[in-house]
Amino acid sequence: MTTLRRIELRCPICDNCFESDAVVATNAFGGKRTDFHERASGRQPLAYLVHMCRTCGYSGLERDFADEAEVTIGLKEHVWKELAPIASSAAMTGSEKYEAAAKVAMWQGADQRHVADLWLRAAWCCVDECDVEAERYFRRLAAKWFESALACFDGVPQAERAVLTYLVGELWRRIGDVKLAGDWFDRVIGEIVDASTQQWVILVADQQRNDPREWFS
Repeated sequence: MTTLRRIELRCPICDNCFESDAVVATNAFGGKRTDFHERASGRQPLAYLVHMCRTCGYSGLERDFADEAEVTIGLKEHVWKELAPIASSAAMTGSEKYEAAAKVAMWQGADQRHVADLWLRAAWCCVDECDVEAERYFRRLAAKWFESALACFDGVPQAERAVLTYLVGELWRRIGDVKLAGDWFDRVIGEIVDASTQQWVILVADQQRNDPREWFS
């Protein structure tokens, strides 16, 4: 079961102080989905790992509300123009908060992998929210941003490239582009740096290309 606690945050954009729910602990069960989406008993924790200021719409992880959070004039303009109009609306879903956080990260010039991870979490939230259309939209964005990270020389540590290459393939498979998914699964073996510890990545890429399954064992 997911356990929450109330935390106080200060928005670095508008200086608004507000309370938000944060995750203290969660109990996972049943393993992870093949896109690494971990299941938890009871209340799903994902939506409580991201926070939104309901005054201006600035959104991010808890660390993004720390005193050292970088705030530029351009970021403020984007937030007030694009996020503030929706911030005071009805309760925001987890996917909507992650979408806002991803936009903030892009405006801050965050690294591509971080932005990709926020889009991926938005897609995971859509699974819990039973929003298939938005799930596909966010998966597509996550795949594109992970691809950009992999295309950069130093965008992804060498030891992690095989896993992310597999993940891109799995995202495209779930979107419905089987051919593109297969192309990415085929690239996995070329990214292996330690066959003794990364054999599982090869095996799961083969599985999802030839006989897709929903859960890791």
